[in-house]
Amino acid sequence: MKQALLLSSSSYKDTGYLRHCKNWIYDFLKECGVWDEQVLFIPYAGVRRTNDEYEQKVIDCLEYKNIASIHNFSDPKRAVAEAKAICIGGGNTFALLYYLYKFDLVEAIKKRVEAGVPYFGWSAGANVAGSTMMTTNDMPIIMPKSFDALNIFPHQINPHFISGKIAGHNGESREERLEEFLIVNQKSLIYALPEGTALRIKGENAAVMGMENSPVLKMAYQKETELIKVGDSFKF
Repeated sequence: MKQALLLSSSSYKDTGYLRHCKNWIYDFLKECGVWDEQVLFIPYAGVRRTNDEYEQKVIDCLEYKNIASIHNFSDPKRAVAEAKAICIGGGNTFALLYYLYKFDLVEAIKKRVEAGVPYFGWSAGANVAGSTMMTTNDMPIIMPKSFDALNIFPHQINPHFISGKIAGHNGESREERLEEFLIVNQKSLIYALPEGTALRIKGENAAVMGMENSPVLKMAYQKETELIKVGDSFKF
């Protein structure tokens, strides 16, 4: 059965890096029976830090020592094939997907997750778990082979969702940008995840997790936005 934890963000308000979701990750690994197994970490989204720095930051902040970054393996594809759990960190989604394709890991990760290997990721790592990366918030700093993503969750994910316009900002709001996507991709569904929320995937079911009562937004072309409350579940 497919097992995934898709986190909107690495931080929530002023709680610090991975602090708000550390226990969610612990519980996820325990529920999946891999608490004592090594987690394969994929750092490719972390453009402004080295792979070594990113790996160490996650180890330190999660206080979970059994993490090994894929960049330390001579054969990344084999590392995925042998992984007991897979984690992808946040950063720039374009860079992340570029390297996943460069090292031929997209299908490899899909195959492992479909086989029941637990997957968790935050921000860009949650975005690429959707059907495509086309609802990322990031700048296109490099061109991946394709926008098609891991399809662990077969719809669009928008992490770090924030409603409305920032004071003094005259560009489009997040809702308007996502509406533009739906005008062009009318059969798609978008699940917009405010910071502090996550989707817990079990098979073809998802449950909304959250720090507060901020709902996940389900958006479809020319339909009223549906609010999915923390604690609610749905089939996808």
